[in-house]
Order: sequence, then C-alpha cells, then structure tokens
Amino acid sequence: MIVGIFFLVLVVMMLFGVPVAYSLGIASAGYMLATGTSLAMIVQRMVNGANSFTMLAIPFFFMAGELMNISGVTEKIIELAKALVGHMKGGLAQVNIVASVFFAGVSGSATADTAALGSSLIPAMVREGYDLDFSAAITVASSCVGPIIPPSITLVLYGILTGTDVGRLLIAGVVPGLIVAGSQMVYTHFHAVKMNYPSYPKATPKQMGRAVTKGFGALMMPIIIIGGTMTGIFTPTESAAIAVLYGIVIGFFVYRNIKLSAFFESLKKVGVNSMNNMLILAAASCFSWVLTMSKAPDMLVNVMLGISSNKTVLTLLILFLLILIGFFMQASQALVVLAPILLPVARAIGIDPVHFGLIMVVTLTFGGCTPPVGSMLFVVNSITKMGFARLTRAMMPLYLPLIISILLITFVPQLSLFLPNLVMR
Repeated sequence: MIVGIFFLVLVVMMLFGVPVAYSLGIASAGYMLATGTSLAMIVQRMVNGANSFTMLAIPFFFMAGELMNISGVTEKIIELAKALVGHMKGGLAQVNIVASVFFAGVSGSATADTAALGSSLIPAMVREGYDLDFSAAITVASSCVGPIIPPSITLVLYGILTGTDVGRLLIAGVVPGLIVAGSQMVYTHFHAVKMNYPSYPKATPKQMGRAVTKGFGALMMPIIIIGGTMTGIFTPTESAAIAVLYGIVIGFFVYRNIKLSAFFESLKKVGVNSMNNMLILAAASCFSWVLTMSKAPDMLVNVMLGISSNKTVLTLLILFLLILIGFFMQASQALVVLAPILLPVARAIGIDPVHFGLIMVVTLTFGGCTPPVGSMLFVVNSITKMGFARLTRAMMPLYLPLIISILLITFVPQLSLFLPNLVMR
C-alpha cells in the first residue's frame, strides 16, 4: 500500500510538471520517512548512482551530436539521401525518411532530427506539390528512428538504469531502426502512387559519387561508434569520446565552418543538458533502491503472472502500458520510472534484457509523435503553424506502420539480438 501511494504521488507530480529528478527524490524520501529509513540513504544512493564511468557517454554523445549539427551536415545528408532514393515514387518524402536514418547516426535525438530536417524539408516538399499535412506527418514519423539507431542516448540511459551492456544495446538498435524507417518507406510509396507525388531523375554515377563524398564525413561518425564497439577496440564510453574528437576535426579542419562562439555555446548547452540527465540518473538510483527494498518489482511480477502465464498476453499488456504512459510522459522520463519495475517482469517471462530495452525505447518513442505531450509534434507545429489538432489528424495513417514496426520488433527477438549475438559473443 505504501509503495502504491508513493508511486502514484510520483506519477501525479510528473504529470503536473514537477521536474523528474525532484519527483523521484520526493517520492523516495516520502517512502523512507513512512518506513522509518534514514534520509541519509538518499545522499548515499544518489552519489553512488552518479559515480559511473558509463554515464560519461551521455555528455560525450550530446557533444558529438552538437558538433555535427553546427558543422552544417544537414544539407550534405539531404543531398546524399536524394542521390540514393530520390528517384523512388514520392522522392522527397523518401529522402525525408532516409535522411532521418543518417541524421540519427549523428544526433541520437528525435527532436533534433525533427527540428533540423523539418525546417529544410517541409517547405521544400510543399513547393514540390506535396500537401502540407503529409509533409509534416512524415517528418514527425521518420524522426522516431533518432533514439533507436546508435548513438542513442536513450539506449545508453536504459543500460545505465538496468545494468545492461550498453555496447550490445547500441548495436542491437541498428536493425530495429531500419525496420521503422523501412515500414514508413513502404507506406510512402503507396501513398505517393495514390497522390501522384513527383520523384527525381535517378542519380548518375558522377552525382552519386559527389553526394557520397560530401556526406562521407557525417556517415563516418556512426561507423566509428558501431565499428569500434563491435570490434572491441573501445568501450561505448570511449567511442563517445572519440566521436567528440572526430566532430572537432570535421568541424574545424575539414568543413571549417564552426566558429569558436558557436563551439562554446554548444559546450554550455551540452553542460546544462548533461547535468540535468546526471541529476535524474542520481535520483533514479535512489528510487531504484527504494523499489528493491520494498520488493515492488517482485510484487508486480506476481500480479502479472497471476493475470496470465501466457508470454504473448503479458507482452501485449506491457506494450499497452508503455504506449499509454508514452501518451503523457517523454520517453526518457518514462524510461527512468518504468525500466527498473518492468525489467524483472520481462525476465520472468523470458525476454532478453537487450531485446526488452529495444521494446521500451521504440514503444516509448512512439509517444513522442502522439498527443497530448508529443515533443516531435510540437517541434513540427512550430515550423508549420498548422495547428496541433490538424497535425494530429494528419499523423493518423502513419501510426499504422509505426505500430506494425513495434509488433515486429517485440515478437521477433532476433531482429534486435542478431547483430549483438553475431559480433559480441
């Protein structure tokens, strides 16, 4: 009963806009006071939670993405995507999707993807005869690959929260990310045929070579991260630091378009974002300790197994819960609260922790393109000024390929586990 009360308090505080770290800390402190536990444990658990080498990957990945963004890689990524898929039916819409895949390998953030590509591609699509509703909706949907394909800050966060191997998680995100993008490309093809959207002439070998040359610098960052981690040359945290070094070299010495003022502004931005995440993770460590002491995960396992012993039924219940929570909470916030609680349930029904991490991240990211708090919806609405209700209606058809992708990733474990099992035995 005490656990249930303070978990409810936690959720209510977060829904009313209380910062996640404060919500976790207050709920944890309330439980400790109610059970007579010394509040000194809060400090101890928060310090232990923040004292993690793996956690350094978060600010490094943030900084690597910032460096590539201010290096002007967006236009180069769009040009490369246009050379690869621009000749397909609905050419610029397909470019939008493929560019999101490439951009995901640079930023690891759905909102950064939406803002960077949306501001360029939505006006361009409208000029070429695409209706505004579809242009905005495909931009929102395609940005869902941002937190899935490495470098994924959300997957790093899940690894820290649950003690799962971050290297395996990052590699596991490659195929699911491509599945999400591929399902949207299939939908876009049929929709483009129906609406008779235009396409570009197929790129000549010379044009393809020029596009690959220009985009090569951006594409090397995910290759360095994935390749180095897969071969064991460096750890995920070390790969993040090397990605920052690579971003500095590309921005200052190859593209030569980073100004010192922009560089220092990025450092400040990354510092603030990183400290916010560090504080959340420290508070989450305290909250996880409270959950362990209260045996709440064990109780949840017993309750869910009491509902059904069928793995499929329980998996669908978990998906329903994740989608429901995703409507009201951002993915990273929901992950902090739900990962320590749901992972024991997943283990009890035989779901691999790496696979479950992909299930959680993909499903919670889906919430970013749904009302009422979908962050990608707000970004695109700020670009198009089309109104939140109209944008939500435009998104309805694109929810289908996203849901199909979620079900495929959930019920075909090898889609997530094939690569990490192949290269990290």
